[in-house]
Amino acid sequence: MAALWRALRALRALPAGARGRSAGSPGAVALPRPLGADAHDEEPMLVAQRKNPDYHGFSADPDADVLNMRAAFLAGVSITIVLGSIFVHYLPDYGLQQWARREAEVLVRERERQGLPLLTSNYYDPKRLPLPPPE
Repeated sequence: MAALWRALRALRALPAGARGRSAGSPGAVALPRPLGADAHDEEPMLVAQRKNPDYHGFSADPDADVLNMRAAFLAGVSITIVLGSIFVHYLPDYGLQQWARREAEVLVRERERQGLPLLTSNYYDPKRLPLPPPE
């Protein structure tokens, strides 16, 4: 606990502008260069991209290629999401679960109207089953 109080006191003793800054210069951090690389032979990023464009296969012009790639991706994703959602929504009743629920509700209403119990111990009517003789 004492170490925590010492650290807080040390932070309070710092000038207001020194908190949250690194000890180095306020300039940008320079990345190390590979051995033998000249500091002045680096070309701007736009020039390098014009020389070696990313080719997506839609057009020979790099700007049209990027535009067409983005349009195709947007249309593909949109079509997949919209038509896929519609397809899933209109799929038939898998396992006939909804039909079984509706049929059960109809049978329950019918049994309540007739005054019969909802469930009986005999699934089939024993009078209609041909049973073997008790011997």
